[in-house]
Amino acid sequence: MTSKIFRSIFLVAMCILAACFVMIISILNTYFTGVEEAQMESSLQFSALGVEQGGLAYLQGLDENCRLTWVDADGTVLYDTRSDVTQMENHAQREEIQEALTTGKGSSVRYSETRTEKTIYRAVRLSDGTVLRTSISQATVLYLVLGMLQTIAVILVVALAISMLLAYKLTNNIMSPLRNLDMDRLPDTPPYPELEPLLQKIKGQKQEIDKQKKELADKRLSMEFAEQNRREFTANVSHELKTPLQSIMGSAELIENGMVKPEDLSRFAGKIRKESHRLLTLIEDIIHLSWLDEDEPLRMEPVDLYAVAEEEIASLRPIASENNIQLNLLGETAVVQGIPQLVREIIHNLCDNGVKYNHNGGKVTVRISETEEKVLLSVSDTGIGIPQAHQSRIFERFYRVDKSRSKATGGTGLGLSIVKHAASYMNADITLESAPGVGTTITVKFKK
Repeated sequence: MTSKIFRSIFLVAMCILAACFVMIISILNTYFTGVEEAQMESSLQFSALGVEQGGLAYLQGLDENCRLTWVDADGTVLYDTRSDVTQMENHAQREEIQEALTTGKGSSVRYSETRTEKTIYRAVRLSDGTVLRTSISQATVLYLVLGMLQTIAVILVVALAISMLLAYKLTNNIMSPLRNLDMDRLPDTPPYPELEPLLQKIKGQKQEIDKQKKELADKRLSMEFAEQNRREFTANVSHELKTPLQSIMGSAELIENGMVKPEDLSRFAGKIRKESHRLLTLIEDIIHLSWLDEDEPLRMEPVDLYAVAEEEIASLRPIASENNIQLNLLGETAVVQGIPQLVREIIHNLCDNGVKYNHNGGKVTVRISETEEKVLLSVSDTGIGIPQAHQSRIFERFYRVDKSRSKATGGTGLGLSIVKHAASYMNADITLESAPGVGTTITVKFKK
């Protein structure tokens, strides 16, 4: 682009220089030709008056710069100030002579064979019918140019050098703002108004590229995080499945080898049943989580939170009674747009956790309430609570604050993860408030 601008400026400078040169030569030539023709006209008028009065004697006594020729009406040359008339041909066919004889005045211009010189003729008819003609030779423009060739060459070289210097500086002045343009931080005001549409387009494309780069970076991080979660999930699933299976296989092997006393068979069978139930629950939770991860579309419909909470609390009362835990439901009917199955999962898992991680004689309270924009489902317990350091991770899969207690209560470590995914599926928000030894309150906020 720089070389193109330089060539364009240089070419324009050369064209202007050539045009100026031609114009100056033309103007000077026209001016001096006009001056000489005016002098010829004046001289011819005076000479014609002298010939009218003095005849041949007047011409013989002249010392004129211009050449004068006296021609008879038949074209015979009577006198010439610079040539022998006896050697001159008849001038009857000369253009200026014929015109003077016809109209009283005549003029013509004749060029040399090389076109480097021209002769201007002016003629006037005298009262006796003869014609007086004057002439003057001039150099043509071509002759002037050839004569000034050396000077023109010097001027041309100097002009070329100056033009190249000016073109170089002007090109640098034009390109400097463009070279210094920071494409990472485009200015609000472009260096040239003509560049504004281009800069706006570049700015838009840059923003789009930055957006796409950010999206790609986010996707990469998301994929890395997903891969890490997959590995952790696979490792955790393998461990969680292996533990009950080992217990089942160990008990079964003892029974099979007759190493269990008849009175202990019932206890070992109960252990097998308990571990099998734990294994089945774990598998069901894993399948359920996998199904939630698929984001398969489900039909949203009106769900009465209070009614669902009543049913889930009723199903958990036997377990709560065994642990001397009181289950309470407060609030009133509140309808949300949701998926009944997922709402049940949320309430069941929150209440189940409240029962499992509670003190003997503790309470679990389910409260349904409404605000102008949301319906709130909160589950509070008076249990062991969650330390601050663990609160940011309890919704992760297989994460347990107290692994020994979870194992004793039969927890899989997937309940709160299911709650989180189910709430996210229905565009609900979750908040957590907890303190060790005081209890935990988890609130799910449904949009109306």
